[in-house]
Parts: sequence; C-alpha cells; structure tokens
Amino acid sequence: MITLTLKSGKEKSLLRRHPWLYLNAIERVDGKPASGATVLVRAHDGRFLARASFSPVSAIRARVWTFDENEPVDHAFFKRRVQRALAHRHAMVSGTGAVRLIFGEADGLPGLIVDHYRAVDGGPEQLVCQFMAAGVEAWKRAIVDALVGATGCPNVYERSDVAIREKEGLEQTVGVLAGEEPPDWLLVEEGGVRYQVDVRSGHKTGFYIDQRDNRALIARHAQGREVLNCFCYTGGFSLAALKGGATRVVSIDSSGEALATAQANVLANGFDPARAQWLDADAFKALRALHEGGERFDLVVLDPPKFAPSQQHIDRAARAYKDINLSGFKLLRPGGLLATYSCSGAIDALLFQKIVAGAASDAGVDVRILGRLGAGVDHPMLTSFPEGEYLKGLWLQRI
Repeated sequence: MITLTLKSGKEKSLLRRHPWLYLNAIERVDGKPASGATVLVRAHDGRFLARASFSPVSAIRARVWTFDENEPVDHAFFKRRVQRALAHRHAMVSGTGAVRLIFGEADGLPGLIVDHYRAVDGGPEQLVCQFMAAGVEAWKRAIVDALVGATGCPNVYERSDVAIREKEGLEQTVGVLAGEEPPDWLLVEEGGVRYQVDVRSGHKTGFYIDQRDNRALIARHAQGREVLNCFCYTGGFSLAALKGGATRVVSIDSSGEALATAQANVLANGFDPARAQWLDADAFKALRALHEGGERFDLVVLDPPKFAPSQQHIDRAARAYKDINLSGFKLLRPGGLLATYSCSGAIDALLFQKIVAGAASDAGVDVRILGRLGAGVDHPMLTSFPEGEYLKGLWLQRI
C-alpha cells in the first residue's frame, strides 16, 4: 500500500485522533496514489498512525478512515460505518420525518453527508447525499449500496453541488444514484408541523435539519408573542412559531420563491394566514426599516446564511453578524427573547458571543444568556474535531 511519511513532530494531531492531515505535514509520498486512494500514514520513525484517503490537490491531503492498523478499508468497512451511524440515530432521534444519518467525520466517514426524508401520507422515502471529499467519492458505489442495504430505502439522490468539491479536484454533480427521481416536493413532518422539502434544488439537501431542536424551542416560547424571523427561507422557524401560538409572525427573506413556499406551508398546516406577514427584502435593510417604523417584537430569530466560508472572511463576517444583532436588540421589547445563530465554521462560539455582546452594548441594552444552542444529536461532534461544530447559537433575553 502507498505510504505517506510525516515530517518529524507532525504526528501529534493524529495521535490526538484528529482526522485531517495537511500537505505541510507530509515529508514524502512513496508511490503515486490516485484521487481517493487509501494510503498508510506513518510517523517519521515509521510508526503506523492511520489509514486515510488521499487527495492530490486539496490542502487537506489526507482524511483518516481508521486509526486501527488491523482494520482494512473495504466494502465491509463502509457497511459497518453506515450501520453504526444508523444505530445512533435510531437510539437518539424519533418523531421526525427528516434525520441526518451520516455527519462526516463524526461518523467516521469524512466528507460525507446523508439525510433521510420520510414523506407523510404514504409518500416516498428519500436519501440525499453530499460527497465532498475525494475518499468518499472514490467509494461512492460501496457507500450507496451500504445505505440502501441498511435503511431499506431504495431512492438515493446526490446533491454534491457544493463548492468544496472543487478544492478536492472534483466537479460539482447532482443526480439519481439509486431508485427513482425525487418528486418536486416531499412533504415531511416535524414537531407536528408539515414542511415542503425540495431535495433536488433546495438549500443544503432541501431542509435545515440541523435546526430541529431550535425550532422546537421557538414553538415552546411563541405563545401569545409577536415574532420576527429573519432569513426565514421556507419558513421553518415561522411555522414553528405559528404552531406554538404566536399572535403575529413577520418573516424576511430575499428569495421570493422561498417565501412562496413558506406561504404554501402555512396553508398546508391550516394556520391562519392573517397571522403571517412576509417581506421579500434584504434583511439588513428591512431590519433597519422596521426599527425606524416603530415596530417591536417579543421574540426575534436571526438565522443568516454562512457569512464566513473561510478564515479570510472573518472580519467582514463579524461586521455582518454585529449589524443584524444590533438591529435585533433594538427591535426587541424589554423581556423579549432572541435566538441568534452562526453557521460559519470560521467563527467559533467564543468569537460569536463576543460579537453579539458588542451588539448588545452598542444597542444600549442589558442582555442575559439563557442557553447556548447548536445542532441536534444527529449532528454529533468529535471531541478531537472541534471543526465539526459549525452551527452555534445563543438564546438570549433582553432584561
């Protein structure tokens, strides 16, 4: 087997079981591994460290499959990993039609995302996959076979239309991997609310599964409140607030198509459309306009898109997060609640809290932290891989 030998002292991260190996840690490569090939990783003194997938162009030159020298990477390996991931979800997640089955490194399958949708009223089951690294791309067929075998779901659709593939030397691609073409919409249920999911062209794999617990939080606290939901997309938090008994929900998004789906979701759930107001607008401008117009709310949700895709975007992202949180605090009545999120991996939880604290200070309000928020248990995080904690949030109250 082709071997990567590390520079002296560069084995420390792998000894801590971090699953990534960067180009600058490698002293030499014995052989010419193809993209996605399995390689042995050895320390400078020859000690075995890991078996990993090789990427010839990525800065992350290898991603660890296993730290066990006696564990081969073959079809049986992927069956075991998929079955282990499913066992965790079956034990930890229930009562929802949308579950993340595979979460990359946390499930020992770096670069792979798999979501499972179960449609209501006898609709189809659907697996949706994103192959974001050379290793899982090379083993795609084995992984699809393992997924179909373990879940019994015959329909697998690929949504590998993500820019990160280009860093791996892979083209973006979408299409059917097994079974039938997905319908235009899947209707799935979560927390007693039905959501239309477009797995073929919607954000991510069609739905923000990672916000399940946070939607439930909003539903629990929405009773009798006026709610503002910014960057609402197809209305996830808005529908949860309506389900929870909000008297009025104002939702902002810059996509008219997404707002149309959100309005259809309101009707599909039998909610009173008079309680829901939709603003097709730039959220930054709309927040300022609402404040200037004298609007105030009892509960505000700020769930923007990724502002910092990489380290060089941190300063710009920090300004954007501060801007929307400053407006959010100004729009919040005393005693009101604010749920604010960042899905930017380059913004860690401590920095995000500092940004939000700065916004509260500039708004001239006192704010207390009621809780720290994140993704659900189907998005686990390895202690050795803090980079996996991309979604972080704060549950706040204006005093």
